[in-house]
Amino acid sequence: MQVPRVLTLVSRDRPGIVELLARIVADHGGNWLESRMCRLGGEFAGILRIHIPAEQEPALRHTLNALRDQGLTVEVHAAESESPAPRSRATLELVGHDRPGIVREVSATLARHGVNVDELTTECSSAPMTGEPLFKARARLHLPDACDRTSLQQELERIASNLLVDLDFDSTPPAS
Repeated sequence: MQVPRVLTLVSRDRPGIVELLARIVADHGGNWLESRMCRLGGEFAGILRIHIPAEQEPALRHTLNALRDQGLTVEVHAAESESPAPRSRATLELVGHDRPGIVREVSATLARHGVNVDELTTECSSAPMTGEPLFKARARLHLPDACDRTSLQQELERIASNLLVDLDFDSTPPAS
């Protein structure tokens, strides 16, 4: 019987980390299903979802724990095997001069409306022409059925105006 698991990892960045993990998962009869990994501040971090034979899980955990000696920390978590019911999806894009509190303000509003952040990508870069720090964020969101999209959008636009950032919010009702 295959069991779903989510692995989280952090390590000093170096070549071969993904290959090492892929080999360990495969050596234990596992199937690598999806992942998100990146280098941030000299560290390599990621999250991946696998299916593994239940009888192989203890050996997999033991092998992954041994990687701590190489500076790689991997945690194994139980994962849902069923897909959640369809909900409304939305995307949120934000661009503006960087300043503390942007993520806090937006995420607090999303939480108040019961919105789940499915994926969030942020970055700071130099603005063209001026070289000023420019903050960019892109989020994929799931909105609960009870979410008042108009109210949420108005609140997000108010925040964008206060923070002096450009914000694009696009919500799509659930598929029937």
